[in-house]
Amino acid sequence: MARRETPEINAGSMADIAFLLLIFFLVTTTMDVDSGISKKLSEKPPKDYVPPVIKERNIFEVNINRNNELLVENEPMKIEELKEAAIKFIDNGGGEGKVVDGVSTGPCDYCKGERSPASSDHPNKAVISVQSDRGTEYGMYIQVQNELLRAYTELRNRLALEKYNVSYNELEKAYKKDKNNEELKKKVEFIKTSYPQIVSDAEPTAN
Repeated sequence: MARRETPEINAGSMADIAFLLLIFFLVTTTMDVDSGISKKLSEKPPKDYVPPVIKERNIFEVNINRNNELLVENEPMKIEELKEAAIKFIDNGGGEGKVVDGVSTGPCDYCKGERSPASSDHPNKAVISVQSDRGTEYGMYIQVQNELLRAYTELRNRLALEKYNVSYNELEKAYKKDKNNEELKKKVEFIKTSYPQIVSDAEPTAN
């Protein structure tokens, strides 16, 4: 009985198909990208620079110890309460604003706070100071920063809705699509100037 030979399989076309599929998936697949927290680092001051004197009531102290416990103004606080506490401080409007080009910005006429003399004078004077410990977990630090950013976003959205009937998020998105639109630029700058994001990172403690 004659032995039948096994026919060879041409794998060349299969390799081509696999290569084409690989290219297809590389082109069509989207990948998640961590956006992180957007922060602009301050420039190194000149040698003769004298830091301005900031009143204690205009500083909102946020501390994270090595056990990831949150202390706000030296009082224990849950992370879920931080955003509202920050809003209350920033939006207090208890006094006069900064002097810009020799002219005072005056009292905050858009603030909804208690106007307590023991809290911040104006949103453009309200400084949030965050200090962590070298043993603080990075995740906890990010949570704190995120809650503070949410506080500013909520205040900016509120003011934008009151003045322009559109949220600040939508204003900013529209401006990014049309950078040459001067009207949008002025609106975005007004909201940002009204509630400037002033968050300072103090040197971490080593306790």
